[in-house]
Amino acid sequence: MVTIGVIGYGYWGPNLVRNFFSLSSCRVKTISDSIQHRLDLAKKYYPSIQTTTDVKNIFKDSSVDAVVIATPISSHFSLVKEALLNNKHVLVEKPMTASLHQAKKLVELARSKKRLLMVDHTFLYTDAVQKIMKLLAAGEIGKVRYFDSTRTNLGLFQADVSVLWDLAVHDISLLLYFIKERPISIQASGASHTENDIENIAFITLKYKSGFIAHINCSWSSPLKIRMILIGGTRKMIVYNDVEPTEKVKLYDSGYSLHRGTKEKKFIVDYRVGDVYIPKIELFEGLSKMAQDFIQSIKTKNKPISSAMYALEVVKVLSLAEKSIKTGERPIQYK
Repeated sequence: MVTIGVIGYGYWGPNLVRNFFSLSSCRVKTISDSIQHRLDLAKKYYPSIQTTTDVKNIFKDSSVDAVVIATPISSHFSLVKEALLNNKHVLVEKPMTASLHQAKKLVELARSKKRLLMVDHTFLYTDAVQKIMKLLAAGEIGKVRYFDSTRTNLGLFQADVSVLWDLAVHDISLLLYFIKERPISIQASGASHTENDIENIAFITLKYKSGFIAHINCSWSSPLKIRMILIGGTRKMIVYNDVEPTEKVKLYDSGYSLHRGTKEKKFIVDYRVGDVYIPKIELFEGLSKMAQDFIQSIKTKNKPISSAMYALEVVKVLSLAEKSIKTGERPIQYK
């Protein structure tokens, strides 16, 4: 039985507590939050769980094996570091940290303390994403040529992070999961329409040695909530629309081919529009699978899907995209 302490019971914390509380393989012992009325609410739903406004009570409790952190990104580094120093396994909300330097330090600390560090990239555990991964692994779309994502909505404007770290983090995590090749350069542009100079609109382009290209569009300034990814291959195309209630994934047997033409026409394009395959998507909660992966990885010492090294790559892409925006939108080499 893995004993857990949860830090943060604001927006995401209640979802984490609910899922871990439902698992027979672990026990949620303590919830910590700096705001008392949140703890009062937690106590109402979970009378058996202890609550505290002092996070040190979790860190110093030798019976707590693992800490789950659901706090603002600015606090991730200090909280994860303290948990690891107290020999706790850690699950932290995405992204891991607010900088690449911080993320590297935590990964190294977890390695030296021989403790599991995992990041809650929940989408990886959804059935829709797993179905897409199987289609790609089976070569259904042929050689993958491009990844094009759009993630927009109206708000919520953040005070401490840009739209990159709030929205683009999802698409970057999926891109790195689907495509094992790493980019050679990252170029980003963005705009801030507020006085705090934090980007509320951003575009990222990632280029690869193989010719594959990825583009990510994210915005807090759209009247439409869009959650769509298009993955194009030499044979077929995948559309992932997370706003759809059931038909989230569609495989299009559509494409084109180029042929040499006459002198008048240097090339001829043949277009193909075929059938659409819609795989059945199981509507289980990805967060539940993520929680199970965390507990099982602690017990078996196996590498989780959303491992620390994988999450470090996500922070690296975010950091380089941010650097590109701040340095005149120039391409940054991915090293």
